[in-house]
Amino acid sequence: MANRFGVMLDMSRNAVMKPEEIKRMATLLHSFGYNMIQLYTEDTYEVEGEPYIGYLRGRYTKEELRDVVSYCNSIGVEIIPCIQTLAHLNQIFHWNTYREIRDADDILMVGEKRTYELIERMIKTLRECFTTDIIHVGMDEAHMLGLGKYLEKHGFRNRFDIIHEHLERVLEIAKKYGFRPIMWSDMFFRLVNSGEYFATEDLITDEVVASCPEGVDIVYWDYYHNDKKVYDNMLASHKKFRGETWFAGGAWTWSGFAPVNSWTIESMTPAMQSCAEQNIENIFLTMWGDNGKETSFYSALPALYAVRRIYDGVSDMDVIKKEFYELTGERFDEMMALDLPDVLGGVCQRDTNPSKHMLYNDPFGGFMDSTAKPYAPAEYAEHAKLLASYAKNSKKYAYIFESEAALCDLMSVKYDLGVRTRAAYQAGDKQALAALCDDYALASEKLETFYRAFFKLWHTENKPFGFDVQELRLGGLAMRLRSCRERLLAYVNGEVDVIEELAEVILPFNRLYPSGDEYLGLLGIDTSTDQIAALNKWSLNASASAI
Repeated sequence: MANRFGVMLDMSRNAVMKPEEIKRMATLLHSFGYNMIQLYTEDTYEVEGEPYIGYLRGRYTKEELRDVVSYCNSIGVEIIPCIQTLAHLNQIFHWNTYREIRDADDILMVGEKRTYELIERMIKTLRECFTTDIIHVGMDEAHMLGLGKYLEKHGFRNRFDIIHEHLERVLEIAKKYGFRPIMWSDMFFRLVNSGEYFATEDLITDEVVASCPEGVDIVYWDYYHNDKKVYDNMLASHKKFRGETWFAGGAWTWSGFAPVNSWTIESMTPAMQSCAEQNIENIFLTMWGDNGKETSFYSALPALYAVRRIYDGVSDMDVIKKEFYELTGERFDEMMALDLPDVLGGVCQRDTNPSKHMLYNDPFGGFMDSTAKPYAPAEYAEHAKLLASYAKNSKKYAYIFESEAALCDLMSVKYDLGVRTRAAYQAGDKQALAALCDDYALASEKLETFYRAFFKLWHTENKPFGFDVQELRLGGLAMRLRSCRERLLAYVNGEVDVIEELAEVILPFNRLYPSGDEYLGLLGIDTSTDQIAALNKWSLNASASAI
């Protein structure tokens, strides 16, 4: 049985949960059989001597962290700090203070005195707040390590050597403050596997093992497979390292406004079976919040409970559903319906998250219009009704159902608004365009309703910091709907002769995203199709002119 079974809560993508909500989540998870929470804070925690760390981002104070840790300890839940000490530090590089220790992208400059001064201040502060002896030091996805400013200063070096040297320094600091580090394992695999992480054969050589110093445990993360053989092979490869192997699965909360509970259960079932067979003693499910963190962590509760019980060996879903209701007072199937904003044609579109990318897809310049499904608006209308009815049944999470119901109601009009507009324009049908102006006004009204519901959700669970990002996005959409309607009316009334965007022919969706493209194949995504939208980038979904 697992020594630790927990979750990792992402507090770094705009949303920083209120301390009382962490306690609430911890209490609930403990009743599920969880005994560990990792707080993923890239820069959203107070670091003594570094005032720009978490500046205006809702960072946790030391007092807040101590209070959360004390409460969780009292109920038997270990709180582990989960930070970054190499990459994924893009937010701190917004400030000139850290310009000199930036290698490339979001990566710290290895070997610099100031780099290790910063890391020591981070770890020293965490030691003052946490009682655990474990610290997660990150170090994943440092794709450009040694290829930026470091390359200019030192020339090209074997990147295994760079990682090894840096890790040795971080381990020394962690040991000084009584921590045993764990770290993501992917860089050890990527450097011997052409940039890819998941391998179908064992690629871990003695050289790779030697590049990982003693005194650190490695974490195998995998959210993408439903084949047990993949997990079996990867876990076996990880066991060749000298430290203990941890496993991190995924409770999908990062695709947009809705969870993907169905895929979480499908992918984590073989993962839990493999972990149990290979005696993996430390397991957690990541709950990321990529690109703004729109999804409530509570929306993943049915999957979190099911995965824990599947690990325990319970395979009867009727039993799991009954237990879930007894523990939470919530109906399992109704909470699973929180997946609906991205369910079209009976299939959860986990890689394209249409409720986000078609929400922000521009009505006039909609390069995603080629991905539109003709049946989607009617399905969204049905989703809205169903979710609204479930909101009335929910004892604690009505506000989540209401937010998603409002989103689906909005999507019943907004989803294909650009498709219908372009078709009418190119057909020269001014009567149809005049009628569509009413739909633009209706979409604006429904957008306001959704905004109010989403505002309530956010401010119920999170600190206010970061919601400005959501308001800028939704406010931009509101302004665009108004502007497009006004221009349509001007065209219909003969005040203008042409709407240039609508004269354009929409090509098949073929957008190339500026980061992560080389890993799309690992997700089963063909970069020549609409499925590339999986990367969930608001700015790149909203406009072909995004910069």
